Amino acid sequence: MRLIKKMVLPLILILMGYAFWRSDNIEQIAAGIAIFLFGMLAIEDGFQKLSGGFLERFLRSFTNKLWKSLNFGIITTTLMQSSSLVSILTISFLSAGLISLAAGIGIIFGANLGTTTGAWLLAGFGLKVKLSVYAMPMLAFGVVLILQNNNKFKAVGWVVAGVGFLFMGIQHMKDGFEVMKDSINLATYAMTGIKGLLMYTLLGIVATVVMQSSHATLVLIITALASGQISYENALALSIGANVGTTVTAIIGSISANIDGKRLAVAHLIFNLITALVAIFSMKLLLLSVEWLGDFLQLSADNYTLRLAIFHTMFNLLGIILVTPFIKLMIRFLYWVLPEKQIGIKLPKFLNQAVLESEQATVMAVHQESIRLYDLSLKVIANGLGFKKPELLEKVTKANISQYNKPLENKDINEAYASRIKQVFSSIVEFVVIAREKISGKHAKSLQIHSRAVRELALAIKAVKHLQKNLNKQIKGSHIEVQYLYNQLRWLIVETVRKIEKTRLIESSEETSAILKALKKANERKIKNIIKEVESSIRKQLITAQNSTSLITDTEYTHRACNLLVDVAKKLFIPEKTQTAQGTEQTQDQTELHEILHD
Repeated sequence: MRLIKKMVLPLILILMGYAFWRSDNIEQIAAGIAIFLFGMLAIEDGFQKLSGGFLERFLRSFTNKLWKSLNFGIITTTLMQSSSLVSILTISFLSAGLISLAAGIGIIFGANLGTTTGAWLLAGFGLKVKLSVYAMPMLAFGVVLILQNNNKFKAVGWVVAGVGFLFMGIQHMKDGFEVMKDSINLATYAMTGIKGLLMYTLLGIVATVVMQSSHATLVLIITALASGQISYENALALSIGANVGTTVTAIIGSISANIDGKRLAVAHLIFNLITALVAIFSMKLLLLSVEWLGDFLQLSADNYTLRLAIFHTMFNLLGIILVTPFIKLMIRFLYWVLPEKQIGIKLPKFLNQAVLESEQATVMAVHQESIRLYDLSLKVIANGLGFKKPELLEKVTKANISQYNKPLENKDINEAYASRIKQVFSSIVEFVVIAREKISGKHAKSLQIHSRAVRELALAIKAVKHLQKNLNKQIKGSHIEVQYLYNQLRWLIVETVRKIEKTRLIESSEETSAILKALKKANERKIKNIIKEVESSIRKQLITAQNSTSLITDTEYTHRACNLLVDVAKKLFIPEKTQTAQGTEQTQDQTELHEILHD
């Protein structure tokens, strides 16, 4: 299999070289396809830079219902003429856990319908004018804008130049087919009946897989149809194949995505296969509908290009109507076919290469993963204090804490850290380093804040780990006074965690900030009171000098753990606009990171 993959690209290049040598017309058509594809890449890049996060915010805000998701896919793909960009953003946000699988499926369905508008534009306008007349000025204006220092101008320049390249590519394809018909008539290879339908559907799939763009395939089909190089019936079959072939782009994009991204790619494939099968088996009915609508729109009988556009829209719309009611059933099937892998060591859930396609999705993925790490850490901290997580969050009280004086069996904090925390923590730090090479401005600042937060979280666990060493010995001992003082330390951490949990439910960032600030001050007072109690016990000779030394040291670890947890909460649970970047001292960060990973 690996050998076959290595041979595919050289084989394609050899076949292209041979075709160019045999025919200048094929060379011109191929050049037109290449220019068209480059134009699409330029437009996608320009729109991503121009949106400034608008597309991402819009995507997240207006996909909470299925009909909104469908409309988002239709509208954005119609405006940008790029289902690839919409698909990439969808997979990116789905991988970051910011939209549901149902919303992602709705967007992909809508994008399929939105992409049919390209056929209408080309059939209705592009074939009737000499597009190269418009292409040259657009390229000139686009390049001038690209050369500016302003990023917005650059983005607009890429979009304008991209449209110019599209027009130029279409013109080259048109001219190539027009000249070709004088020497080679591809229409002689037309096939009728079910055999022709299946053969040309397969050719449409192959062409789209090779070019990675259903838009490019449709442009090729329409220009060939307009010059009479392919029959109307075969053109319809090719458009069905293009629909199926475009799913390969989503499948490739999902390789680096998480399990939900892969589920979305499979949903896209299922939808397009069903749509293709419906179109094939109901071809006669669809053709009658196209003829009726063509006559209603007063299209001439030989205007096959616009009738192809009608057919392309019609069978995609039919697919949406037939499949949409079964989306919930499809989701259940996808969860069954692609289940979440259960593994002993916790791995990152939201971090993957797919989210790097969007700056906002990158930041939100890191945010989601950091909060997940905080929740995983609470279990480790609870176990380190001798509790289960529900006991830490709800059951333990100041009055009954002495009932939990038996250390949990097999709950060594080092093992818990290694299996539940270390891999996720390391992945976040590494991911942020990679992401910051591609991201600047406020998003880079946000990543820096989150990176600092997870390091502080790891240091808080480390402080509890040091506390656990003496805690396990003392709370199961017979020394009542020592038990009481260690329970005071445990209770302080319990209280801190619970107050932080309450702030997560508060929407006001100002209120949350004030509560956390007051919590830190209150903890300072309580630590001082515990130290006073320890000193009082020493004077009264209620505890030994050895116990007092351990208690003073462990009080400092408790103090450190509480402060770090509050600092983490400020970074994770307060909107970043109210924060200032912390942790800019890179040397300190690197030292702490080394200490955390190798302790």
